[in-house]
Amino acid sequence: MTARPVILFTDYGERGPYVGQLKAALLAHGHHGPILDLMADAPVFDPRASSYLLAALLPQMPADAVMLCVVDPGVGGDRLPLVTEVDARLLVGPDNGLFELAGRQARHRQAWRIDWRPPVLSATFHGRDLFAPVAAALAAGRRPEVLPGTPMDWPGRSDWPDELAAVVYIDGFGNVMTGLSARNLPVDAVLSVNGRHLTRAATFGDRSVGEPFWYANSIGLVELAVNGGCADVILGLTPGEPVAVVSR
Repeated sequence: MTARPVILFTDYGERGPYVGQLKAALLAHGHHGPILDLMADAPVFDPRASSYLLAALLPQMPADAVMLCVVDPGVGGDRLPLVTEVDARLLVGPDNGLFELAGRQARHRQAWRIDWRPPVLSATFHGRDLFAPVAAALAAGRRPEVLPGTPMDWPGRSDWPDELAAVVYIDGFGNVMTGLSARNLPVDAVLSVNGRHLTRAATFGDRSVGEPFWYANSIGLVELAVNGGCADVILGLTPGEPVAVVSR
């Protein structure tokens, strides 16, 4: 049986050994399939913002993917370790809302509490010691219930909105992703952010150099940008900054 691909989504950053340790743990536990780096700079310490970003990215992932997802400021605390199944993709990570939006948008969803524990479990690195071995087992074809794992109700966050009207991520070009779905806004919608009003453009080239605008990005989110510039700097934006729809 060919191993399912394991795709990494973390806030570990590109510096330091942490992503490499995840990959080494996957190999040490027998994973022989692809390991893909999706994100190592998910919103730091912020499962809520990361949830909107993960949900937008998930439909572009392979249908048989095992997603190893760690944005886990509560590591070592009383939050549960989880496996969730979202439209056939398996997601491994902490029960802190990280999978909420992916599950909410899915046709099918299911959740299991991970009961298995390794012989040695660091209090601060469950990604390496707990989640990576579980992801390797799932990629090899093991089902969550035989990890062992216990089926549980979906661990929902009903107080989280379907869309987050705030900055969730800033990429290396200074483009600013929000938690708003572009398909729910008309083309003439006007957004207000940090005292500036932005209208929509289809592409960067539709605006003059230095002019800010919003557009529908490649994963369906509303993104703020400046042609030839860094929107985060020019608009003075940081993660968490609110974005208001002032005209629909």
